[in-house]
Amino acid sequence: MSVQVEIPSMGESVSEVILLEWLKGDGERVERDEPLCVLETDKANVELPSPASGALKHLQSTDTTLAIGAVVAEIDESAQAAAPAPASKPEPTASKPEPTASKPEPTLSPAVRRLVEEHELDPATIEGTGKDGRLTKKDVLAHIETLSAPEPAPEPIQPPPVPKPAPPPEPESTPAPEPAQSSPAPASPGLTRREPMSRLRQRIAEHLVAAQHNAAMLTTFNEIDMSAVMQLRAKYKERFAQVHGSSLGLMSFFSRAAVLALGEFPAINAQIDGTHIVYHDFVNLGIAVSTERGLVVPVLHRADQMSIAQLESNIKRLALSARDNKLAMDELSGGTFTITNGGVFGSLLSTPILNAPQSGILGMHAIQERPVAVEGQVVIRPMMYVALSYDHRLVDGQQSVSFLVRLKELLEDPARLLLEV
Repeated sequence: MSVQVEIPSMGESVSEVILLEWLKGDGERVERDEPLCVLETDKANVELPSPASGALKHLQSTDTTLAIGAVVAEIDESAQAAAPAPASKPEPTASKPEPTASKPEPTLSPAVRRLVEEHELDPATIEGTGKDGRLTKKDVLAHIETLSAPEPAPEPIQPPPVPKPAPPPEPESTPAPEPAQSSPAPASPGLTRREPMSRLRQRIAEHLVAAQHNAAMLTTFNEIDMSAVMQLRAKYKERFAQVHGSSLGLMSFFSRAAVLALGEFPAINAQIDGTHIVYHDFVNLGIAVSTERGLVVPVLHRADQMSIAQLESNIKRLALSARDNKLAMDELSGGTFTITNGGVFGSLLSTPILNAPQSGILGMHAIQERPVAVEGQVVIRPMMYVALSYDHRLVDGQQSVSFLVRLKELLEDPARLLLEV
């Protein structure tokens, strides 16, 4: 009996995927829930698990665009008994020619093999960063770039023979350096390369442009004295790690404060749908995470029901999953409000762009010691600028300003986070 492997639903707004890489070879035995291939969506790359155990048959090739519900492979469950048969084959294939021919086939996808053959490369000399050390297109392109980098280098080395005919006593030798300056110029065109945008980068570009065209976006700012939060972290960070198994970061404080403030200003947690306003009596909090592939916004569902400890552990889990490309599709959809932290890169002030169709996004920034006036005295305090970008079609200026003031109150007196006052 054969079981069809279909492209599952990938959440809202995802209608098609690209078969990026096969993790299992054609005819290879697989186990239930074992990853079969990597699918590239406009939100993240995800692994497609096997729905059954048996022999895998590829029905689609890599770099193929597939619609949701398309059949990508079949699994022959009756081949379970034939599992020992492949084990006996390696014995006669102990001869030298066969292993060399069999290694590239399961490890090189068609796209990678095409690049290797076009550039006459030896796959064994390229380090793979894919699953189980497999080569990816990115690995091969990076290797090609390193091979091409030394080529322009010898050109500037050639000028040394030019000064030789210019002996020091002759004043006429002074024009000699002029040709040396012009010789490196031809190397500049070789520094330009053209690469296709990934679907994730294309989707990010579309979202950012659409957010600015489809919303009346405005940003308001405030600053927060982080002294109390930093003192609290310093006092309890070791005990917190012992009890909860994770470090105590700033994001959990801001997440909890945002949840409480959104409860008082529900329009910032709502969205416009045609001529209606959709209010949410819950908070699905998006946390922007920067990865090598681009910005990803995993969603912390029902953040309003989580304590600071639960927020901290779940934020850490989502961030690690995003960077390791292990996010599930339901963790990338359904957000009602987003927090982004440019401070980790040193940003002092910025205007975050809305994550449509959401109506608000909070921007955190770097903490910087600055002189501030406190009760008539100038003191040095760790200060952070915060920014709230919002859709002015739905959120009024008074609501946005009051939201940041409430956020400031909660964070400058963290006891309010516990007491919810």
